[in-house]
Amino acid sequence: MARHGRVDAIVASAGIFTSSSIVEASEAEVDTLLEVNLRAPRRLAMASWAALKKSGRGRVIILGSLSGKRVASAGSGLYSVSKFAAIGLAHALRYEGWDHGIRATAICPGLVATDMGETAAGGARAAEEMTQPQEVAHLVMEAIGLSNTASVPEIHINCRTDGIF
Repeated sequence: MARHGRVDAIVASAGIFTSSSIVEASEAEVDTLLEVNLRAPRRLAMASWAALKKSGRGRVIILGSLSGKRVASAGSGLYSVSKFAAIGLAHALRYEGWDHGIRATAICPGLVATDMGETAAGGARAAEEMTQPQEVAHLVMEAIGLSNTASVPEIHINCRTDGIF
């Protein structure tokens, strides 16, 4: 605010992955996952909410995951729980901000060619076969650029056909 005088859009793109078992993970590990994947995006929205309302067309983009739409394996269960919550946050913010011109979108990629994506793939897919970060960035910019008459609650993108997405 001090530098630009306004906030038109926020993008919550930080996230962490764990392959820990949903029943064996420590409370500390669950708390860390929820802290980064859910609570931090919520705090970002809270901190910018007044400025987003003032703009009359504020945009909130939450980087969810296709893992927040389905649980693909036992090793992704805990991560999926956190991303289900992140996607729910985007939907809740969409309703909360609607009358103020704020539109929220959850962008849900599958495997993205990042360090985290490569870890999650476990060597089963080369980085050049994954969704590229610039493709996700393009979708973020498209969602931010939509008018207030276009509400897009979720955008899904995947580098493979996995039976659902």
